[in-house]
Amino acid sequence: MKTYIIFLITLLSTTIALAQHDHMQMDSAAHSEHRKKMNPPDSRHRLIPKQEQTDTTQMMMSSQLSRDLPMSRNGSGTSWVPDETPVYGYMVHGKKWMSMVHGNVFARYTKQDLFNKGTRGGSEFDAPNWLMGMTQRKVGRNGLFSANAMISLDPLLVGLDGYPLLYQTGESYKGQKLVDRQHPHDLFAELNISYAQRIAPNTDVYVSVGYPAEPALGPPVFMHRLSATNNPDAPLQHHYADATHITFGVATLGFRYKDLKIEGSTFKGREPDEERYGFDAPKFDSYAMRLSYNPSKNWALQVSHGWIKSPEALEPQANVKLFTASAMYAKRLAEDSHFNATLVYGQNHYSNNGKTLPGLVFESNLQLHKTALYGSYTYVRKDAHELDFHIFPSDPNFNIQAATVGANRILTTVKNTDLRVGAQATLNFSPQMLQPFYGRMPVGFEVYIRISPSLMKMMGGHQHKAGMDMSGMNM
Repeated sequence: MKTYIIFLITLLSTTIALAQHDHMQMDSAAHSEHRKKMNPPDSRHRLIPKQEQTDTTQMMMSSQLSRDLPMSRNGSGTSWVPDETPVYGYMVHGKKWMSMVHGNVFARYTKQDLFNKGTRGGSEFDAPNWLMGMTQRKVGRNGLFSANAMISLDPLLVGLDGYPLLYQTGESYKGQKLVDRQHPHDLFAELNISYAQRIAPNTDVYVSVGYPAEPALGPPVFMHRLSATNNPDAPLQHHYADATHITFGVATLGFRYKDLKIEGSTFKGREPDEERYGFDAPKFDSYAMRLSYNPSKNWALQVSHGWIKSPEALEPQANVKLFTASAMYAKRLAEDSHFNATLVYGQNHYSNNGKTLPGLVFESNLQLHKTALYGSYTYVRKDAHELDFHIFPSDPNFNIQAATVGANRILTTVKNTDLRVGAQATLNFSPQMLQPFYGRMPVGFEVYIRISPSLMKMMGGHQHKAGMDMSGMNM
């Protein structure tokens, strides 16, 4: 473990030193022509001299971790999404501060075994939800300070034991594993600040700390992936890829050069406890590293590895090594139409039994004017212990698959807020040994009303120009 951390710090320090050396060279008269080539007038990452900045430039909201990247690249935590990802939110301009608010709420009815083929399904009325605020201000010519706050009323509108979801596992309630239920998110899901410093053209270094926050581990969490935004349910693969998005104690150091980024985090490994309205005691006992690369405005790639100490309260002796890799794609089809897709692979290696359990999810969303069509396919391997079955003494592994299709339509838009109505169905493919409990292919079904901010209209049809004078948007 220490070897990995030392390697990361050494790599960051060496690269930063080289970038600063290059920057000093470019500032000399002998290298003025080289500087022009690195920053052509139409470059996406052009460094704009202070005397050339216009009022419009000053009003731009950039990425939270770089003044040279577009706002649309912001994922959850410090992660990236493709630059062409549409932005849904409300923007507020101040003299020195730029702020944005976004969120999602589903008022729905869900029934997880529609035809009552097994004994593990459940049904209820609930309202999964989250609300997030982001703000930033420039510091001098090259600095950027940002702060995020995110809350969820899941404990109140979903319940402390979460919502029914066949084959879902993770966390606990009243001393019992949550199985066939998705745990609620904490009231305080993120309180985070960060500072980024531009040290050379196309080069940034940043630090981010939060309580709670998200370490540099995994893809953007499902709640912030546009490919999954219309689905009220968490993926069955959630605890195989992005479950660390609410962590009570996180510190991240990162370095970016052009479209390549490396970052490392130390954080608390334990999942949030069942007291969803409070703050867990911070502890920095786990580590993660992530490499991100955006090869074009349409793609975002990442690989990451985490060493997580004792994530589950009911199994304190079990540590987890988590590996993830993901690819995200975004394409704007028209001003109000777009396509987004995400492929995520993740695997957990458990120290207590030596098992490695993988999971894969592919999800997509097609927005055509007012109508959205979306779907997902999930594969996960879970053992009998994870599913809380004690009748199998050999603790066998089970290959679980699920496919979801859904659609919704915007009924009306009021004050830049969309009201949608939708429905979706999920077909679960049960392993043979579990069919007496779940049925062969149990069907989940739900209908919902979704309330969320409208799509931001970008100037010139380019997503990366987000933030140019959107003061007309109402809160």
